[in-house]
Parts: sequence; structure tokens; C-alpha cells
Amino acid sequence: MSSSPHSLPSWLVRGMADLFPTGDPADADQALAARLADAEQHNRPLRIKLGIDPTGSDIHLGHSILFRKLRAFQDAGHTAVLIIGDFTARIGDPTGKSTTRVQLTKEQVEANATTYLKQLGQGQPKDSALLDFETPGRLEVRRNSEWLEELDLPQVIALLGTATVGQMLAKDDFSKRYGSGSPIALHEFLYPLLQGYDSVAVDADVELGGTDQKFNVAMGRDLQRHFDQRTQFGMLLPILVGLDGVQKMSKSLANTVGLEEDPLSMYSKLEKVGDAAINDYVTLLTDLDLETLPENPREKQKVMALAVTASRYGQAVALKAQADAATLVGGGGDAGADVPEASLAEVNFPAKAFYLLSAVGICASSSEARRQIKGGAARLEGEKLTDPNQEFASAAELEGKVLQLGKKTFRRLVG
Repeated sequence: MSSSPHSLPSWLVRGMADLFPTGDPADADQALAARLADAEQHNRPLRIKLGIDPTGSDIHLGHSILFRKLRAFQDAGHTAVLIIGDFTARIGDPTGKSTTRVQLTKEQVEANATTYLKQLGQGQPKDSALLDFETPGRLEVRRNSEWLEELDLPQVIALLGTATVGQMLAKDDFSKRYGSGSPIALHEFLYPLLQGYDSVAVDADVELGGTDQKFNVAMGRDLQRHFDQRTQFGMLLPILVGLDGVQKMSKSLANTVGLEEDPLSMYSKLEKVGDAAINDYVTLLTDLDLETLPENPREKQKVMALAVTASRYGQAVALKAQADAATLVGGGGDAGADVPEASLAEVNFPAKAFYLLSAVGICASSSEARRQIKGGAARLEGEKLTDPNQEFASAAELEGKVLQLGKKTFRRLVG
């Protein structure tokens, strides 16, 4: 889709929370629409930067918002520059942290990076992948160790000379820690500078980030200016609220939906997203038009959950997950349902109910399992478990049955 110097295409503005700068609409250095038009006129794809620090092994739907926007730029003919922060991850982004992050080893970071790329679609057909790894010229995967490991001490000192302590302390996270007396290690000041230098190294036109990344993205603009480069635009996208409907989606808060979750679990979790968050989920995780969706929140939940699941697994699989969820939540242990399995091989029998839930991984601990059973959240073949000490004599007694926790988690027990 073409863009005039004064307007942005709908695929680009969907879900966008912030864009900077927004100056003279005819100036390609001040208005993204003008730079898009200039790129089209000169047949020069824009370079869209997204940096990820692989500090964990799993990508969840909250992360996918940025990758979806990056894919939209790819599909519009631009070049996605995906930077694996294998060097910066060893420092750790201080954004949102109240203490100094634990530094990872090079080997830990590389192992995480490998799983990230697989989840993003490396080696998969573009139609079923989150990013397009197939089309020539649409994706560059770079590791920032390529250039950051080459910086010598004089260059690092020069880089430090481009910012002041006052600027760093103006960053909200540093300001809070400084005000509360929490330690700030000097190497943490390096993170936004090194991340900003990535924009110089790849000659970025646009950098994508969450709304919590504005300081780091702006630092990239400052450093491009310092090195006499054309400065990038910063495009910020919202932070997705987790399944609890309150806090941001985060694995540490146990409110996530992982990209690699099985279809039934993905659909079942999404179908229960709170009413207040549904529109954001639709806007940020699907291409659905809000105006065409049912007004009834329950029906809107189902449409959203189906669309997100289908985007990962295809429509047929998503419809099967929807049907299975309806059957299982209704109390049936349908033997034909595609339910993820949980092995009984490591369970020591006879086994009490609270131990079983913990041993097969449906609860994080025996104490949590006791609480869930007492709260009425656990079911076996649709029948509520009421006694944490209910005993099962052998694996044969449970083989093939569906163990359920709440309305989102199901496991078929296998020997």
C-alpha cells in the first residue's frame, strides 16, 4: 500500500501507541509518512530495527506484538533488521527492574537465541511463521556482538562521552532506584548506549519498541545524530495486559500465553480474557475489524481466541481446539479431544490427589495443588476433586483420563 507524504497506511497505525518525531509532514527526517513516500519513490526499502535480548527461552503473546508489526513492515516490502542482543543480554536491560540484573553467560544467551528464532519461524514456510524468513531481502538477523565486541576502550569512552549522568538519571527506572538508595552498577549505564549504537551499526530508519523503551529508542536517535547518520523514527507499541487483566503479561507473574502452547491451552486461556482487555487483544494480536465483532463480550472472546489460535495453528486446528474446550469445560472427558498429555511414568503410586497434580506438572507445588483442590478448581474426567488426600492406587486407574485445572488447563494422563 502506498503512502502519501501526509498520511500513514492503516496497517502501520493499527495498535501504535507513540511515534516520534512528528514534525514537518513534508520532511522525511521529521515525518514517517514522508520517509515512506521517499522510499517508494526511490525504490529503497526502509530498514526496520527490532532488538531482542534473549534472556529467557520462551516468547509469549505479549512479545509477539512487536514481531507482528515487524512482519507488517516486511509484507509491505521493507527490510526487517532483527538484532539478537547476544552482547547486550550479558549486561541486561535495566528497564523495569528495581535491582541490577544477573549477567548471563555467552553460552546461555546463544541457547536462548536459538529457541527464539525457531519460535519466530526460522526454517518454516512464511505463511505459518510469525516472521518471513523466506523472501529475499525481507529479513536480516544480526547479533550485536558483531560490532560491540570490536569496540576498544577509547571507543567505549567516546561513547560514554555522548551522554551525561543527568540524562541517565532522568530514565525513570534509574531515577526510582537512585531515589530509594538502591544500587546502580556503572555497567548498567552502558546498556542504553550500546543498544542505541545498534541503530548506528545497522543504519536503522525505524526502531520498534514497547512503550517502556522510549528512552532507549531515543538514545539510538541521539547516537545516529552524533555519527552524522539520518536519524531513525521511534515507533512504540503497547504493553499487553496478562491473563489476570491487571499486570503486564510476564512469565514471572504466571499470566502468559506462550507462542508454543498447544492449541487447546492457547484457545482456553484466551477465551477467558477479561472484558476490559478484549479489544486490546483483538487490535494487537489479530487483523480483525473491531467494528464487525459481536457486541456480546463472551462471543467477542470466542472470536478473538479462535483468531489468535488460528494465526498459529491454522483455522481447522483452532476450530477443533474450540470444540474440545467447549466439551471439556462442560464436564466431559471426551476421548477424541486433542488434549496435551502428562506422563504418569514418574508418579509414585499409591498417589494422593494433591501429589498427583504436582507430580504431573499441572500445579507448581504440592501446597498449590492443595489450595486448588480445596478451592474447587481441580477436576478429573469432569468430576470435581474435593479431597486433597483422595488416593489413587495405580497408573492404570488414571490412564487416558483428563485432569483439569480451572477452565484453562487440561492434561490427558498417560502411562
